[in-house]
Amino acid sequence: MKNKRFSMKVAALSALALSVAGGLMMQTPRVHAQSLRNDDAERKVQLGFVSAPVPLDMTGKDRALVGLGSYIVNVTGDCNGCHSAGPATEFTASGNPYMLPPVYSGKKQVNPATYLGGGRDFGEFPAPGPPPGFAHIVSRNLTPDKTGRPAGGLTFGQFQNVLRTGIDYDGVHPTCTAAPDGHCVPFPFNGSRLQVMPWTAYQDLEEHDIRAIYEYLKAIPCLEGGPGEPSSRCH
Repeated sequence: MKNKRFSMKVAALSALALSVAGGLMMQTPRVHAQSLRNDDAERKVQLGFVSAPVPLDMTGKDRALVGLGSYIVNVTGDCNGCHSAGPATEFTASGNPYMLPPVYSGKKQVNPATYLGGGRDFGEFPAPGPPPGFAHIVSRNLTPDKTGRPAGGLTFGQFQNVLRTGIDYDGVHPTCTAAPDGHCVPFPFNGSRLQVMPWTAYQDLEEHDIRAIYEYLKAIPCLEGGPGEPSSRCH
């Protein structure tokens, strides 16, 4: 009789153990996947702060958004590659990885004096035309102006619209309606859309990622200059 009761207890305990183990096995993948997502998000935020080449004004800013924005702008997007004055000044003299030692120090250093300040001239678009030629496409200044808003004072809604549709709020290179005048682009190019910026590669970003880019650009130092900018845009 005792052996029978003992066997029943063992069976009951075994069933309970299997039930608990089964529950853990069912829950573990979900918990692990969520943990991985959280770890990956934080890793991108941390890498974003490490890769930011300029001091950041974090006053009133969301840390996670700024860090993620920097990760997108500096690690995956190379925005400064176009939105600086050009390859010759994109890096400091000793921090240019395209140079050989001893000119190159061995450590990459982005030039803070030109960082995202725009001014790179991509030449006449789409090619040189009859005099006076077609519009020169020049990258815009993305740093925040005196309003604290980036990219020429764009609101977030406008900034998102630029990335979604490529709209050029400045209208600096309309489609030519007559002979080229040095400011227009030829038909059939749509002058109301940015022609060089790869907005088509960014238009499907989640709104959260676009918000992160915007928040990061609000945190970087203002630089003077850039096409269509006032003589004193920072103060």
